[in-house]
Amino acid sequence: MPTFPSVEWFKVVGELVNKDDAFRRLGTVDARVGVKVGAQLFEVTFEAFECTGAREIGEGDLRDVDFWLEQTPEEWREMIENIREHGSADLHHTLNTIDLSKPEGFARSYDGYRRDTFYRFNQSLQHFFDVSSKIETRFTIGARS
Repeated sequence: MPTFPSVEWFKVVGELVNKDDAFRRLGTVDARVGVKVGAQLFEVTFEAFECTGAREIGEGDLRDVDFWLEQTPEEWREMIENIREHGSADLHHTLNTIDLSKPEGFARSYDGYRRDTFYRFNQSLQHFFDVSSKIETRFTIGARS
């Protein structure tokens, strides 16, 4: 059972999405996506019809990604647990809804043009996170009492 957040978790989800015909039908994705969970940072890379990699990065590396998704650890946990419970995000936990509900945005970038990548590939990115419903996830964040 992979732990969120970790490189392993993103790679397991990436392997699932790479075998998923529904992901391919959404079209190609060419993006370097940052994921910020508290102080932890990851880069997930998509090329054509595949998730090609995941790695841990540092704060300075955010300049190299097209955009990054940023939430508190507890918000990430809530989103992933919601996806697991429903098989996909409900209307309150989609990437787009989260982005619209935050004054500072969920998708962030140092470059507005590169931030548009989030909107262009939004359905594919949502599908990536929705596929995580197929795995059991252990959390090191937002532990419940």
